[in-house]
Amino acid sequence: MKKGQNEIELLTEREKHRKEIRQYDLQNGSSLGTTIRQVVLGGQDGLVNVLGILLGVAVATNNSQMVIIAGMAATFAESLSMGAVAYTSTRATQDFYNAQLKREKEEIEEIPRMEVQEIREIYEKKGFKGKMLEDIVKHITSDKELWLREMMRDELNLSESESVNPVKEAMIVCVSAFAGSFIPLVPFFFLSAQAAMLTSLGVALLVLFMAGMVKARLTTGSPAKSGIEMLVIGGLAALAGYAIGILLKVPVS
Repeated sequence: MKKGQNEIELLTEREKHRKEIRQYDLQNGSSLGTTIRQVVLGGQDGLVNVLGILLGVAVATNNSQMVIIAGMAATFAESLSMGAVAYTSTRATQDFYNAQLKREKEEIEEIPRMEVQEIREIYEKKGFKGKMLEDIVKHITSDKELWLREMMRDELNLSESESVNPVKEAMIVCVSAFAGSFIPLVPFFFLSAQAAMLTSLGVALLVLFMAGMVKARLTTGSPAKSGIEMLVIGGLAALAGYAIGILLKVPVS
């Protein structure tokens, strides 16, 4: 009996802890992990895509002015596109979550017996049996807010998305993409096309490697491995751009 009571108290403490975390996220906006993901997504995508375009145009034309024009166009288009994608994908996630939340609320009100049985099945799969199982089911279903969260998380595998601000996410990705896109473009403002290509490639790969290491240190994983992964991605994009540039090279008159 006491063991069953302790299990219920433990579940109550866990739910209280989850609630505190959700409240913190709502008050402080996106978590550090989410922000890092946004910055890496925007910065890496912008840098890699524009790097490939710049090298392709530079090899094909050997004209810094043409490279700058193409690079600036790609930078602005890439940044706005990435921001728009971040906004629409976040909104779509929120809309889907809210639709499922509404459906679960209606089911709890309209077919409570079936929903109670679903909670019972969820905790049976977790290894609870007998009176302990029934006590847990009773505890959860006595609080409709807790009941709803359990259904969303354990039945549908959906996490809360209300704390994510689509506009903020779009702005972070957009600015990150612009900054990343501009990095390989800078050398072409000051150097000849040939010299700028090598400088741009070297700087871009170095930035990708460092960004991978920083990401791993702030999250999880091996810094060296993460850095190498991002460096390889950038190298492949550069190689693709260079190859296209060779194929479409403008003859020198």
